[in-house]
Amino acid sequence: MSVNIMYSALCFIGLHVMVWFSTNLQFMSTPWSAKSLWVSLTLAIPISMLAYFGSRFGYSALGDSAWGVRFLAFSLSYLTFPLMTYYLLGESMFTLKTMLCIILSCAILAIQLFM
Repeated sequence: MSVNIMYSALCFIGLHVMVWFSTNLQFMSTPWSAKSLWVSLTLAIPISMLAYFGSRFGYSALGDSAWGVRFLAFSLSYLTFPLMTYYLLGESMFTLKTMLCIILSCAILAIQLFM
């Protein structure tokens, strides 16, 4: 596995963690909930930078394929979101629909990395 794919995956995981907080912080019962819009605005530039560099690294690592980058980013988002939602909001990811989607995301990720 190339170093670029690792950098791309790290960028996309960081991006999805920040996006999760940008969109879901408002639902958490913390002092930051009231400031969730400001957190969202503050994270906008780092999220964009991670998307830019994640795409750049992924494009070259996946054989100059924008589709490959898209599927890599998508599958990593579907691995990140359920874990964070379960851990931070207490919503179970152990429903049939969610588990099937996670399995499909793993399959998509494997296809992009190994084919």
